[in-house]
Amino acid sequence: MSAIQFLREKAGVLVAAIIGLSLFLFVVSDFFGNGRAQRRQQRKYYEIGLIAGEQVSYQDYEQRVQNLFEIYKLSGVSTIDEATSESVREQIWEQIVKEKILNSQYKDLGIGVSTEEVDELVLGNNPHPIVQQLFTDRSTGIFDRSFLVNFLKQLDLDETAKKYWLFFEDEIVTDRMSTKYNNLVAKGLYVTSKQAEFDNNISNSTVDFSFIQKNYASVPDSSVTIAASEIETYYSGHKETFKSNALRDIEYVTFDVIPSEEDIKQTEEWMNRTRDEFAETTNPDQYINLNADTRHTGAFISVSSIPENLRDFVKQENKSAVFGPYREEDSYKIARLIDVADRPDSVHARHILISAGQKRKLADAKVLADSLLGLIKSGTPFELLAMTNSEDQGSAQIGGDLGWFGEGMMVAPFNDACFTGKKGELVTAETTFGIHIIEILDQSKKSRKYNIGIVDRKITPSSTTNQRIYSLASQFAGVNSTYEKFNSAVAEQNLNKRVANNVTPQQKTLPGLDNPRSLVISLFTAEKGKIVLDGNQQAVFEIGDKYVVAFCTAVQEEGIAPMKDVENDIKFILLKDKKAEVISSEFIKNNQEGKTLEDIAYTMGLNVQEATQVNFRSYSVPGAGSEPALIAAASAAKQGVVEGPVKGENGVYMIFVNSLTTKGSEDLKLLKDRMMVTYQMRGNYEAFEALRKDANIVDKRYKFY
Repeated sequence: MSAIQFLREKAGVLVAAIIGLSLFLFVVSDFFGNGRAQRRQQRKYYEIGLIAGEQVSYQDYEQRVQNLFEIYKLSGVSTIDEATSESVREQIWEQIVKEKILNSQYKDLGIGVSTEEVDELVLGNNPHPIVQQLFTDRSTGIFDRSFLVNFLKQLDLDETAKKYWLFFEDEIVTDRMSTKYNNLVAKGLYVTSKQAEFDNNISNSTVDFSFIQKNYASVPDSSVTIAASEIETYYSGHKETFKSNALRDIEYVTFDVIPSEEDIKQTEEWMNRTRDEFAETTNPDQYINLNADTRHTGAFISVSSIPENLRDFVKQENKSAVFGPYREEDSYKIARLIDVADRPDSVHARHILISAGQKRKLADAKVLADSLLGLIKSGTPFELLAMTNSEDQGSAQIGGDLGWFGEGMMVAPFNDACFTGKKGELVTAETTFGIHIIEILDQSKKSRKYNIGIVDRKITPSSTTNQRIYSLASQFAGVNSTYEKFNSAVAEQNLNKRVANNVTPQQKTLPGLDNPRSLVISLFTAEKGKIVLDGNQQAVFEIGDKYVVAFCTAVQEEGIAPMKDVENDIKFILLKDKKAEVISSEFIKNNQEGKTLEDIAYTMGLNVQEATQVNFRSYSVPGAGSEPALIAAASAAKQGVVEGPVKGENGVYMIFVNSLTTKGSEDLKLLKDRMMVTYQMRGNYEAFEALRKDANIVDKRYKFY
């Protein structure tokens, strides 16, 4: 037996044991050592939120977002733009917030939805609104129960439909749970007779009063002293009022990626080579759509709508000649006359649309269209068939009438059918929407029109130009790696430095930049006074057609703002309080026994103002503006007595109630019932908002989106 064979046979178990022990030691050391710290750091990195102490991870959140994207696509949304993406992400976040807040409430209160209840919500006599919406015939507006039953029977055979249905079933259950919770909260609210009586009193009593006002601005700032200890005391007692959001200040320069002279020359040379091909092609429409930056629509236009530099060329009506190349803004172009015809400027038509797609095949749409066309020709009113068969809901209810429209306003096949046909003709057209039966009701006077084919090529920066601009930006960032050097270089090179202050984590705009989210996200990982780096530790950001180098110039973290950051705000508050004391002392001094409001006003050089029909629910006082304290004091004051001083938002006031009017008492039972409805409606919203506030939600989605 060879040595190697012996080792293979005898040492196999030992090797396995050693490998197992090594793996165990690796796992243990990973758990207790650096691996555990690394995992903890990774979890922290991917943490995008905290809700009631529970972590929300990027992976879980993104998975739910992608699932909803898939549902959107199943619903027929082919492309999802940024606005839709943002809406979906916000929808998923709100769902997660509600789940984490309310699920514990549901559990504590014993709220649930049974299988039997779900069946009742789907198949019962009063189906859930989602079910009714999904299975209501759009043409009749009637809920189709047989369609629902057949759909549910087919679920096991169609995984796509099953996934789609389960999404809606989850929505139904979620809505039912929420309804039960809201009803429970609403039923727990009650309005007492005393509450109704109090509400009636404050609503029915109005006062007419006179007042004098002395503004805080009348007291010079220099006459009031605020000690550092007073600022510290106020800050210590009001820290919660100085909660601040995370904010950053940023300064940046851009290096625009614009075409070089060589890029312009290359585009012109390409156009010159293309000119001969365009002249020789027998299918100019197809050639344009294969080679140009802009697709050919085939629209006919009048001479007045043709660019001036092309008019003489087009009037020659030579279909084999090519005009150009010529430059128009940032593109080179060549033009060729494809067709010329006498066509109306506008058409009045009506149509019946038979759509083709998931519900109906194109062949079936053509058969139905032929059948309807036969009925029209045999005398059946067009408008009647349009109202009962057209799937263009915008025009069906008015007999399919589309009114007058100009050339190019409709999709090409529909447009050509209307503008090449004659008045009174019945024609059909096939478009991406389906089959159209069209009746041309009227046409305007015909004029000479031209179908011009244009091959255009945008002048864009080449990869060489792009790399050259990137190198400039990269060199600038490397040489000017400190804020001081950055500012010196900006001044020396006469660069346009842009500044954005108080940038929020969720912000999606910055001056002069298109979609700068990557820069904003990276900004919130940068230190004050440091250059901003992306996730790969690169200092140059590519944003649209620009390269950007930026510095973070100020940092404000989320939480209680430091006292030095709010010192001026506190000084302003204390200044107003001390000025109020000075003015109040002056009012008290002059409010001697027997003195009227007019006497006090005369002594202090103030004007007496009047306010009428003010009650406890008023929002403002004529001549004083929004002054809640003044309104409350006047509503509670005794008639015929000078009262005050009252510290307001803009100054200090003295008041004199001239008259007090009480309206007839409202039916307290009706008032109580109305208040109950209002409280219950508010309860549904405010109960959740209270829980939401208590959950101390931290939203860090800005790290990734």
